[in-house]
Amino acid sequence: MYKFFKFVFIIFLITSILLLNTSTVNCEEYNDEISNYNVGIGIHDITGPAGEVVMMGYANTEQETEGIHLRLRSRAFIVENKDKDKRMVFVSAELGALFQSIKQGVVKKLQETYGNLYKNDNVLLSATHTHSGPAGYSHYALYNISAYGYIQENYECIVEGIYNSIVKAHNNLEPGYIEINTGTLQGTSINRSIEAYNNNDQDERNVFENDIDKEMVTLNFRNDNHDLLGIINWFPVHPTSMGNNNHLISGDNKGYASYICEKEMETNYNANKTFVAAFAQSNCGDISPNIYGGEQGYGSNDFESTKYAGEKQYFKCMELSNSASTNLVGKIDYRHKHIDFSNIIIAKEYVEYKANSELPEEISCDNTKLTYDAAIGYSFACGAEDGPSHVDLFHEGMTADDYPLETGYNNVKAAQFFLNAVPFINTINGINYPEMWEEHYPKPILFATGRGKPYPWTPEVLPIQIIKIGQLVMAGVPAEFTSMSGRRLKRIIKQTMDENSSVEHTVVIAGLSNAYTGYVATPKEYDLQHYEGASTHFGKWTLPSYLQEFHKLATELNSGTVTSPGPVPRNLIDEQMTFQTGVVLDNIPIGEEFGNVEQDVRTSYNKGDTAIVSFWTGHPKNDLKTQSTYLEIQKYTDNGWINIANDWDWETKYKWERKDAVWGTSLAWIEWNIPADTSPGKYRIVHHGAYKNGWNGKIIEFDGISSEFQVN
Repeated sequence: MYKFFKFVFIIFLITSILLLNTSTVNCEEYNDEISNYNVGIGIHDITGPAGEVVMMGYANTEQETEGIHLRLRSRAFIVENKDKDKRMVFVSAELGALFQSIKQGVVKKLQETYGNLYKNDNVLLSATHTHSGPAGYSHYALYNISAYGYIQENYECIVEGIYNSIVKAHNNLEPGYIEINTGTLQGTSINRSIEAYNNNDQDERNVFENDIDKEMVTLNFRNDNHDLLGIINWFPVHPTSMGNNNHLISGDNKGYASYICEKEMETNYNANKTFVAAFAQSNCGDISPNIYGGEQGYGSNDFESTKYAGEKQYFKCMELSNSASTNLVGKIDYRHKHIDFSNIIIAKEYVEYKANSELPEEISCDNTKLTYDAAIGYSFACGAEDGPSHVDLFHEGMTADDYPLETGYNNVKAAQFFLNAVPFINTINGINYPEMWEEHYPKPILFATGRGKPYPWTPEVLPIQIIKIGQLVMAGVPAEFTSMSGRRLKRIIKQTMDENSSVEHTVVIAGLSNAYTGYVATPKEYDLQHYEGASTHFGKWTLPSYLQEFHKLATELNSGTVTSPGPVPRNLIDEQMTFQTGVVLDNIPIGEEFGNVEQDVRTSYNKGDTAIVSFWTGHPKNDLKTQSTYLEIQKYTDNGWINIANDWDWETKYKWERKDAVWGTSLAWIEWNIPADTSPGKYRIVHHGAYKNGWNGKIIEFDGISSEFQVN
């Protein structure tokens, strides 16, 4: 009898366990367990003027936009706690830099729409740092000089585009979850400033296998049905695969990585809801995609180099995406603060902190260091190795020991190039401020940008920001951090967040976020005054000041302490000047009409050939074709002509050529490199343009159509 009851009890126990286990895999309960956030994603066009606007990045006044290869886009991600008490916004925008002007404009529009739901604290805007997009959208003079001042239409296009991407993400919020995975990407990048990097202490460098940061972090955004809604990928590398002789708007290697990922997922750029892949920027300060040094990338030309570097990032990202098995778990929180970086007292513990240091336990007031008014050095003017200015007066490594203020001659000689080019720049040249030479030593000061009148030429009140989603921590920095600078910042934030926590956090640096103020090199890198050190604005102790302030911010987040917002940065939107005229009129040769073919296509092509056609056109500034296209490649089918490619596709190029500036004539050249998988048939090329009537100023739309041709 005892054995019988024992047998019954065992059967009952097993049955109970099986029933219990069966109930835990119920689909609804499973979704409740993993869908711990509301997630929303959106994307919008921010391409800007495709003609006669200097590009942002290389500061080359001869590098003006002359068409489009890849359109630029803003990619927005919103994550909200399931109980809706807090939400955050992350945007990766394909821009050269994310200036404070843009953050101010976007937050203003969001608050006009949603009240205080979105604000500086929970909105993080980051630039990919492409060097092939139109400039002139900053409110600070240094970044607008090469573009001949402020370009309002570009500013408005960017603000509207980022705002609209966030609105789409807001409207797409739905229950979901986020997966995270990390890895290392080899063979894609090099340290372009290896001499400066090697000046860091050997014991610190020994901690790392590579002389650049090669860490990649990928997030998958999924809904309750486990559909992949979007991806954010962070990897530090300069988008300088396209050199300073390029004139076509392009997102460069990160833009191409996004493009091929979104093409694979059949993204519809005109849809309110579609798959989005952001290849965002991190601490790229000294990291170049040109693995053969200087301006030499993987391929025989810029396009091949861009494609290869973009593909490498894409393939590694998808490897991480497909193998991701860890979910973000935990609440959203954030901290944001504005700080005057021109006047920070820095404790010695942060001055001495390295990427192998322990977290400072006590902070002393002895042997403190200071930051100072912003200034840039002689070596700034030479450009970086992968984007040299080719100005013979300047080279990397120009220090105050070799070019002392006392002699005067070298300083005048070095500054003369800029004084001749821009006469009013002498109000901020370094010779006028001898006391700053000692403060910024060993930097010989070319421009004292912090002393500009009536306003500084670069901002000094800057935002720092931390956003936490579960075990992921994003650090928004308003600058380009070098590899070692980024490693130190990530370490001190991670140590702070991991302290007294059972969770091990992953820290990513969101580079060029919310504002922009040059580079941040380590003090030892600064000493050599390579391009990155000369571009470190607030002096030798700039990095320690960031370490100190981010440590404070992370501590406040960890403890739940309220963060003081800090000083309000100036808004200079009403103080802008431009020295570039708008479109006066467009014209055509006598006997022609807008949209007429000037040079037609051939009658037939093979796959791999390039079909080329030109049309008489108007200035691209007349209509930016935002969320639209200047061209269509069309194929004839049983249902008529259908569109198969646009001006944002890799195989197409829209080129604008000014023929006669006085008469006002111009041509649109359209190229289609016919892909190997193109099906044989009948094709044509369509151009969508707009011209400005010189008599009444009206903008008139038109279309041009090539002859039909056969693809064999």
